Amino acid sequence: MGNIEKSLGELAEYLDAELVGDANHRINGIADLQTASASELSFINQESYAQYLAECESGAVILSDDFADKYNGNKLIVSNTYLAYAKVSALFESLSALPAGAHPSAVIATSAEVHPSAAIGANCVIGENARIGAGVKLYSGVSIGDRATIGDNTLLHPNVVVYHSVCIGSNCIIHSGTVLGSDGFGFAPVRGGWEKIHQLGAVIIGDNVEIGSNTSIDRGALGNTVIGDNVIIDNLVHIAHNVKIGKGSAIAGCVGIAGSATLGEGCTVAGAVAINGHITIANNSHFHGGTIVTKGNTEPGVFASAPPQQDVKKWRRNSVRYTQLDDMSSRIRQLEKQLQALLAQNSADKS
Repeated sequence: MGNIEKSLGELAEYLDAELVGDANHRINGIADLQTASASELSFINQESYAQYLAECESGAVILSDDFADKYNGNKLIVSNTYLAYAKVSALFESLSALPAGAHPSAVIATSAEVHPSAAIGANCVIGENARIGAGVKLYSGVSIGDRATIGDNTLLHPNVVVYHSVCIGSNCIIHSGTVLGSDGFGFAPVRGGWEKIHQLGAVIIGDNVEIGSNTSIDRGALGNTVIGDNVIIDNLVHIAHNVKIGKGSAIAGCVGIAGSATLGEGCTVAGAVAINGHITIANNSHFHGGTIVTKGNTEPGVFASAPPQQDVKKWRRNSVRYTQLDDMSSRIRQLEKQLQALLAQNSADKS
C-alpha cells in the first residue's frame, strides 16, 4: 500500500480507540479479515464476518465491543468501526505525489491565476482567466476552460474536463473521465431537424464534493446546475441541465436525473434510478435501485418501483398477467356490481 507505517499506539491515538495488545506493533497497510497479514490492519462491523475472526492473521482488528470477546489478537475497540476504517484508510493512501508547480508540458493561459502551491501535472491545459486555488492538484491531461474556478485543495484525477465558467468548491475530488459543464440537451424542433438551444448557464459545485469517473454534469440552459456541499456522486451518472442537488445527498452509479429536477438535502439515490425532469424531491428521500421516479414528493420517505428478482418462468407469467390487469380490473368491477345487486335483491326478498 505504500511506504507508510504506523504503530498500533499511534493508530489508537489517531482513532481515539481503546487498544488491547502490543502498542509497538507496526502496521503498513489494510486488508480484509481473510487475507490480512501480521503487518496489516483489518476491521469487522457485521456479524456475518465474525466466522473469520478465529483464523484471522491480521496485525490488529478494528472492532466494537460487540465483537471484542470474539478475537484474541491485537484489537482497536471503537464505537463506529466503519467510520474508523474510513479514517485510517486515509493514512495508507497510495496515490502518487504531485509536487507543487507546473509540469513543463502544461499549457497555462497568461491571464489565468494559479496559486503557487497548486500542482499542475503533465499536459494539463488551463484557459483564459481561470482561477486555480491553493493546494489544488491537477493530474495529467486535465483541461480547465476559460473563466473556470477550482477551489482550494481540490483534486482532479487524469483527463477530467472542466468547461468554461464552471465553479468547483474547495476540498473536492473529481475522478478520471468526468466532464463538468457540457451542453444540456436543449433543441427546438424545426422542419427536417433541430435548432440548438445554446446553454448559457454554468455548473456550480460546492465544497467537499466527490464525483466518480465518467460522470457528466451538464451546464444550465439559463440558470446554473448546482451541486450542494458534501454531495457524493458515483461513476457513470448523468445530471442534466439546471438540476439542483441538495447538500449531503448521495447518488450511486448509473443514475440519470433529467433537466430542472430538484433533489433535496440528505437524499440517497441507489444505482440505476431514473428521475424525471421538472420535479421536486423532498429532503431525506431515499430511492431503492432501479426506481423510476416520475413525480415529486413533499414528505421524506423510502421509495421503490422496480420488481424484485424472480425465477424467469414466474417472471414471464407475471409479465403476461401485467398486460391483463386492465381487463381483469374491469371484470372485477362488473362482478362487484352484480354481487351488490344480488345482495340488494336478497335483502328486499327477506323484507
